[in-house]
Amino acid sequence: MSRNPSIEDRPKGDNIGPLRHVAGFLRPYLPRAVSALVCLAAAAGAVLAIGQALRRVVDFGFGADGAILDQYFLALLGIVALLAVATYGRYYAVASLGERVVADMRREVYAHVIGLSPEFFESTRTGEILSRLTTDTTLIQSVVGSTASVALRNTLIFAGGSILLVISSPKLTGLVFLIVLLVVLPVFAFGRRVRRLSRESQDRLADVGAFAGESLDAARTVQAFGREDASRRRFGGIVEAAHETALLQIRSRALLTGVVILLVFGAVDVVLWIGARDVISGAMTGGQLAAFVFYAVMVAGSVGSLSEVYGDLQRAAGATERLMELLATKPAISAPESPVALPRPTRGAIRFDRVTFRYPTRPEVRALDSYSLSVSPGERLALVGPSGAGKTTVFQLLLRFYDPESGRVSIDGVDLRDARPEDARRRIGLVPQDPVIFADDVWSNIRYGRPEATDEEVRAAAAAAAASGFVERLPDGYGTFLGERGAQLSGGQRQRISIARAILRDPAILLLDEATSALDAENERLVQQALRTLMDGRTTIVIAHRLATASKADRIAVMDAGDVVASGTHAELMAEGGLYARLAELQFDAPKGAGAAA
Repeated sequence: MSRNPSIEDRPKGDNIGPLRHVAGFLRPYLPRAVSALVCLAAAAGAVLAIGQALRRVVDFGFGADGAILDQYFLALLGIVALLAVATYGRYYAVASLGERVVADMRREVYAHVIGLSPEFFESTRTGEILSRLTTDTTLIQSVVGSTASVALRNTLIFAGGSILLVISSPKLTGLVFLIVLLVVLPVFAFGRRVRRLSRESQDRLADVGAFAGESLDAARTVQAFGREDASRRRFGGIVEAAHETALLQIRSRALLTGVVILLVFGAVDVVLWIGARDVISGAMTGGQLAAFVFYAVMVAGSVGSLSEVYGDLQRAAGATERLMELLATKPAISAPESPVALPRPTRGAIRFDRVTFRYPTRPEVRALDSYSLSVSPGERLALVGPSGAGKTTVFQLLLRFYDPESGRVSIDGVDLRDARPEDARRRIGLVPQDPVIFADDVWSNIRYGRPEATDEEVRAAAAAAAASGFVERLPDGYGTFLGERGAQLSGGQRQRISIARAILRDPAILLLDEATSALDAENERLVQQALRTLMDGRTTIVIAHRLATASKADRIAVMDAGDVVASGTHAELMAEGGLYARLAELQFDAPKGAGAAA
């Protein structure tokens, strides 16, 4: 499946600007951020104070009596204790803030994505979205919960250490800043490359997750067709591509780190040599040199750490950009500014008025072409026709997963584009041919149709769908965990759970996609009886793959090439001849083994 161009093909920046979006998630937790900054400032101050304590020990401690020496070292121990306490406070505040921000970010991204139109999911892989929700947010959590505080701490140490360096020795300070400039240059030289490779690495990791998720979901199909080795080879190729991209990123960062270390420690050697000569000549004391070296190491080390941090910030910026692209994706279907309320109580009148529609992923094909259809309140309508005739598209437009290119779809006289999508969908109960069972227990799966339903209502819905018998035989009855996609159930059992869900919803409009196609003869009879009771007084549209089902409807609409080509009862359509009669002949009169044409 191709990727969504709206989130994959945008131009990408080369700076850490996208991180500004994280500020919006930090704003509610400003007090915690301030406390972290206070602790951070205290820790940085304690580190810088160690240099002054070191100078006094070297210059005055060794020549004084033991009591004064003890005081110097006791003061140094106090500074270290302050550093430890401040570091604890900083780490706890910052790490907990990072966890909180990422939890909020994941929740907001998921809440946004789950509301996007089906058009988005047709062109975007689920694995790609999961990668952004997990891997990308973890990178951001690392920045908020660690890297940002490291950057701020090193910035403070750099600023404070620079001031103290000037006080200790202006001459040596000039040399240190020359070296700092040499350290900064490779950071910017490699920065863009690291950012680009970081983004590519995340994209390749998303490829790994997407393919693994798709193939594992279809593990039975893979094994049935003997494609295990092919899947292993393809997955191995994707993993190797991700590995190669990650190696390029690691190589760039390693080279950057190596260059910085060479420059920093080479600079320390030069500074020590020049400072030692100044001590011999009497231009500075040993304590001043010791303090200067301490601050020089602190300043150079802070610049080196900032170079590392900059790479992390670039990776997080790429991750933030990807998440913001998801949040910036607008749903194709949304409520109008002034929605029209659907009439209450719902009558269930449905009308398609010269509707033309093309799927966004297949713009060259008209799924519906000037399609017109009216369904009266309480009427049972069957849609029949060959594959690709547009039957499922009728359901998609009624549920307002898409809007028509032209024409009008209405419920009870209200154009669905003028109403809130949620209001329209609340009036509809859907039983798909391939039912969705969630990785939860039976209670939750049936109650999905109406979350506030009581246990008695759930049991009644299961009984009406001929599901109560097999449910009660499950290990924990209604509390049995059904596994991912209902792995513990047969196809017919999954369908009966889906029917029970629709029965519990008690909708005004029923959409049934051959709801009994996976049932054996006995259970089909029971469920058909339950559905007949459920359909009383409700508008029902059935996609009938078996014409035996269609023959029981009040009216049959025969579809072909995106339009209604005939309409009437079973007897009328058989007498009329045409497409319906040909389909019936294939199903009812063909030799044994012939498949259904619809």
